[in-house]
Amino acid sequence: MSTKVLGANLFSSLNIEKETKRLNQLYKIMTESKLDIIPTPRECVWKKNKTTLWYHPAKVKKHAVPIFLVYSLLNKVYILDIGEGNSVVGGLTERGYDVYLLDWGSPGLEDSNITLDNYILDYLEKGIKRALRHSGAKEISLAGYCLGGTVAAIVASITDLPIKNLTLAAVPIDFSIGIVPDKWLEGLQKGDLSFDQFADAHETIPSEFLYLMFRMLSPVYGSPKINLITRAHDEEYVEKWRRMDKWTKDTASFAGAAFKQMFNDLYKDNKLLKGELVIGGKRIDLKNITCPLFVFSCSRDTLVLEQQSLPVMDLVSSEDKTYEVYDGGHVSLALTGVFAEIWDKWLLTRSIEQQKGLV
Repeated sequence: MSTKVLGANLFSSLNIEKETKRLNQLYKIMTESKLDIIPTPRECVWKKNKTTLWYHPAKVKKHAVPIFLVYSLLNKVYILDIGEGNSVVGGLTERGYDVYLLDWGSPGLEDSNITLDNYILDYLEKGIKRALRHSGAKEISLAGYCLGGTVAAIVASITDLPIKNLTLAAVPIDFSIGIVPDKWLEGLQKGDLSFDQFADAHETIPSEFLYLMFRMLSPVYGSPKINLITRAHDEEYVEKWRRMDKWTKDTASFAGAAFKQMFNDLYKDNKLLKGELVIGGKRIDLKNITCPLFVFSCSRDTLVLEQQSLPVMDLVSSEDKTYEVYDGGHVSLALTGVFAEIWDKWLLTRSIEQQKGLV
């Protein structure tokens, strides 16, 4: 048998094996039940209504200051704890941090009157206070992602709690730009478009509506099957795809009052950027933030643009402040757990005194 024929037969054999594996994987995905997401070891340390504060202890504690993670109000928080090997939470506990994760939960019709004020003061600020009490730490590092970064920045500007460090990932601060269609923004800003009646009719915005809205606004939420079809032979890719697919379709509901407030105060009037936002009777001035600040954007982010995050660097009073851009999309850095590495790298240079306290 010639070398050419042998090579052709081998190539054909390899192709058949690859195609067989790909088709078997596709069948398995389409017929199996949804993937179970197993969280990093944790315990519930506080509950309020639908919200839960999870404590994830460090595997070997290396830092005296714990990390408090805040995610968006619009999505399920387990994107930050998506499974072993890819979990942001797991990556931080592996690196010696005690981690507190605020899980907002999914509001019901009875929660329609919950406002952004309630979420920020009655849930987030009280959650941080509980974490401090539970940990016995004198200070805490606050880390916000997406809209969770927005509310983290707001609470950091008005709270008396000891925030040691503030890190904001893919954070919207300027709401005059972004993924919301230009006609929507123009209509909102002119008063021609309002979501008030929609929110009043539904009382609590259904998760199905939010999923459709995100899917329409960003390809991230399409969880495109075309990529799966072509890469189904790659087991590592398939595993990540299944986790992403489950999460994108598992959207949270949203309290109607907070929904109206978000669109009117943030998108319509851009009050946070202008320094006109009022929460709990206090005007939000980001200049009140003086702690070390780390802000980073993602180069391929289609949900929160870099231009939306950058203004915070000039609005705060922090002398120690860092801004960086990383290669990746809005969700991919969380889905791969890379956030843990990014946060740890920045926090390590500010943890010498924290580490001494453990010696």
